[in-house]
Amino acid sequence: MKYEIGDFVSKPVIGICKIENILYLNPQDEKNDKLYYLMKPVEDEKDKIYVPVSSSDSRLRLCLTKEEAWNLIKRIPDIPTAWTNNEKMREQNYKEAVRANNPEALVAIIKMIYQRKQKRLAQGKKCTATDARYFQIAENLLYMELGVALEKPKQEICKTIIDYIDQNKID
Repeated sequence: MKYEIGDFVSKPVIGICKIENILYLNPQDEKNDKLYYLMKPVEDEKDKIYVPVSSSDSRLRLCLTKEEAWNLIKRIPDIPTAWTNNEKMREQNYKEAVRANNPEALVAIIKMIYQRKQKRLAQGKKCTATDARYFQIAENLLYMELGVALEKPKQEICKTIIDYIDQNKID
């Protein structure tokens, strides 16, 4: 089995979950029954998610370690912005980044939406509803994972990233 009870895993769209148990849903019929991971999202302890162990490879990945999280933060200035000029393709790219379950893809769209927002504000326009929605989703997923990895509240992660980047700028 790839994951163990107590592991923190990332599930696309949902975010970080803790594996609470590994069980058969119907213990009376073990021969025909599949084994499942019982997980609780860190954002909603009351929620329960069951993922079949057999198909978990395509649906889950281990949460970043502390070292991986710091490495990602170090690379943020160098991660290319996922720039898309085509309006229809842009939302598709946002959806794919969220589903990809890849922190680097989230950083790329956060950077793009931030830059778009700055441009629009400079032109006297507001941020689009789509941009605002995906910015919030991507930030939430990224900060949740970095928060678990760095053992910090999600609310402190943005400041942690900004402080780190500011301290390490080459003058």
